[in-house]
Amino acid sequence: MAATRPINEPTIAANPFLQGNFAPVQEEVVAENLKIIGKLPPDLDGMFVRNGPNPQFPPIRNYHWFEGDGMLHGVRIREGAASYRNRYIRTRGWQQEQSRGQSIYGSILDPLDMRLILRTSWNSLTRRDLMKNTGNTALIYHDQKLLALWEAGAPYEIELPELKTVGPYNYCGKLRHQFTAHPKIDPATGEMLFFGYDPFKPIICYSIADGDGQLVSTTRIKVPRPVMMHDFAITRRYTIFLDMPFTFNVMRGIRGQPALKFEPELGARFGILPRHGEGEAIKWFDVAAGYAFHTLNAYEEGDEVVILACRTDAFPDSFFMPPNGGPIIGPEWTPVMYRWRINLKSGSVRETALDDIASEFPKVNEQMIGANMRYGYTSTLMTSANALLKYDFAKGTTDLHTHGPGRIGGEGVFVSRPDPQTEDDGWVITYVHDEQLNRSELIIVAARDFSARPIARIQIPVRVPYGFHGAWIPGKMMATRK
Repeated sequence: MAATRPINEPTIAANPFLQGNFAPVQEEVVAENLKIIGKLPPDLDGMFVRNGPNPQFPPIRNYHWFEGDGMLHGVRIREGAASYRNRYIRTRGWQQEQSRGQSIYGSILDPLDMRLILRTSWNSLTRRDLMKNTGNTALIYHDQKLLALWEAGAPYEIELPELKTVGPYNYCGKLRHQFTAHPKIDPATGEMLFFGYDPFKPIICYSIADGDGQLVSTTRIKVPRPVMMHDFAITRRYTIFLDMPFTFNVMRGIRGQPALKFEPELGARFGILPRHGEGEAIKWFDVAAGYAFHTLNAYEEGDEVVILACRTDAFPDSFFMPPNGGPIIGPEWTPVMYRWRINLKSGSVRETALDDIASEFPKVNEQMIGANMRYGYTSTLMTSANALLKYDFAKGTTDLHTHGPGRIGGEGVFVSRPDPQTEDDGWVITYVHDEQLNRSELIIVAARDFSARPIARIQIPVRVPYGFHGAWIPGKMMATRK
């Protein structure tokens, strides 16, 4: 185990990711009978859980928002009432540091140490990992299991509704590669598709778990160089991989330069693979250089595969440490909703930005994953006019749900009514923090009356730090979990 170093207090004090509502909360709490402004829908029954970074100890030297220990924040809604609890995801790295009473893992902002690389591994179950699996990024519910995800290691199984960490989940030893933070579940077949990239090898591993949760296939896809591939997309017949020029270079990191770097001169391309095909069957299509953290959806339309994602032209260095604690989304990095049309017969690619509004954390009605959907939902994130967005792709319009002055919201998760009449018959749910009052709440927005005030605001008695991705688990699923 690597030796610890003295804490650099001035660096911590100036770090924007450790200030304000980015700062961690230390106490795990349970709160019943929460105050509700408005009225909860009587047919809304389930649990909203959101993942995010929450470091249990001060960093050794540097710290980025992506690196904090995972903490789950959950609100259980049932019969018009709501309760809240938060719990650390007790990963192996969390337990190691808990036993030492201090941080022992460094930061992606630190220079790489070749000696540490040789002594450790990227995804080992026996040796100290090169990076701590925090489990802090996203959540997926499949085969009656809630999994907390971090793209550079195995998922962690979480018990509901207690949010208790069961342990790492590796499909009875069959999972031999990293597990993306953004797997896709086909609502028609129940299959879950996922992949993993490697910062040391130019390989993408792609796997499928069937509707019964059995890992049934894995294939390898070669790429020219190691890249950070955060998300992908599926249609009913194809899986789409985004080979974009945000590259890993270990030797660059050892020389004291950024190990991760955006290199647009290398170009970008999308790979389209038949869902159950071997890696060699993938076909690549060149696209304009840029970067997309998250895809909204993909579908087939005639000979074309259509992909929608939040894309940015550049990936500036300031993303990893915004100057003066400024916003993460700004003039240098403003992702917008973008569409690609790839013709599988002619090989032609058409691509265009659909608007110029800052837009990230895209979500759809999960019953429309892989199909031609009408609606999509995103967030403007840390902008001055913070809002949720609703895209109507049939009309070509965008509606805003603004949170109000000094109120910052996160990813909006669409929750369908039990017996929906339309694709958007349901609610959009997210956490919002009031910067002036230093108060957090869960808001519920009627998706069909999107610009109106929330129909309910659930007051959270403790602060909920800004985080990443969430999931809605219907009450009937929790009642029948394995």
